[in-house]
Amino acid sequence: MIQHILFPTDFSETADVAMTYAGALADAFGATLHLIHVLENTNPAGGWTAGTHYVPPPSELIEGMEHEAEKELKTAFAKLRPQPPKFVLAVRAGSPLVEIVRYAKEQHIDVIVMGTHGHGPVAHLLLGSVAENVVRRAPCPVLTVRHPSHKFVHP
Repeated sequence: MIQHILFPTDFSETADVAMTYAGALADAFGATLHLIHVLENTNPAGGWTAGTHYVPPPSELIEGMEHEAEKELKTAFAKLRPQPPKFVLAVRAGSPLVEIVRYAKEQHIDVIVMGTHGHGPVAHLLLGSVAENVVRRAPCPVLTVRHPSHKFVHP
């Protein structure tokens, strides 16, 4: 039984397409839809480096980024039709792979639905794929959705 569906988003067009699938699944199963956005740290330590000194980001900056991400999540969710009656919005900071997998474990997620950008082989080799790595490490099944070559039709 599917009770909890996780939809990680980077607010891209591909993620918007994947959200349609996540919403349809949540609606069909009466499941709770968890929408999450991860504020990605560009520095593994979570701040900036200036020469040999580490400078943590100001708390006001982090709070502002979290607030903006929450607003974007609400805006994205408002576009979803039909809207599932049960939903959770979450913002995390860190590595998208680590935070998505961690959230899935903590919240006992039954399936993850996420977009994949389908980069070419060179970009994939250099950048890797968050979706591919989530598929490998997730504690549950993962449905990946590419940018639409055809539209999703809600039954």
